[in-house]
Order: sequence, then structure tokens, then C-alpha cells
Amino acid sequence: VQLQASGGGLVQAGGSLRLSCVASGSILRVIDMGWYRQTPGKLRELVAIITTEYSTNYADSVKGRFTVSRDSAHNTIWLQMDSLEPEDTAVYYCYAEVARSTWPYRDDLWGQGTLVTVSS
Repeated sequence: VQLQASGGGLVQAGGSLRLSCVASGSILRVIDMGWYRQTPGKLRELVAIITTEYSTNYADSVKGRFTVSRDSAHNTIWLQMDSLEPEDTAVYYCYAEVARSTWPYRDDLWGQGTLVTVSS
């Protein structure tokens, strides 16, 4: 069971990037999915989360600029990032809470992280 993220890279301030993440393996269903980010010396922080009911929540710093979406049928989550700022530079991690048919029956999965660099 794993999360595979992609889509990071280098972009100029004001530009856009789209991150993707797919959950695969022995999963009954994916519950909440989300994106976190981390910069050196700081704690990992929530960027956006989307529930099974497609309810969303965003960090104040990204509201109006980032959009999280998901395809539950394919266990996929995206993060559309627009109007990027140098302060958005970080390693972005996708997250999923999953239900499994074998122990552990609930599990928290993290992707490997994808680097987003925004130049000024």
C-alpha cells in the first residue's frame, strides 16, 4: 500500500503547478486525502484536505490560490496551485487515510514528497 506523488518542479512567482498523487495496493477505500508541506527547520503543515464527501479545508495562506480535488474511483488526489509565491517553496507530501481488509484495518499513508520551488 503506497502513495505515489508527482508534479513538483521549478516555477516563477505567479506561475502554476499541478500535483498528483495516487494510492495503490490492498485498499478497501480511501477516506480523507490531503496535501501537507514542509520546509527545512519547520514542522510539516497542512495545505489542503478533502473528505469522502468532497468537503475541503485549506490553510489560510493558500486560500483562493490552491484547489484540491479527488477522484475517489481511482484513489487519486490533485492540488492545483496558482499564483505561486516564493513562500510556497517546500516539499509537498500527499496524505491519505485508508481502510484495509487486513491489519492494520485503518492506516495513514504518506507519499514520498515532491519538491516545489518558486523563484522570485
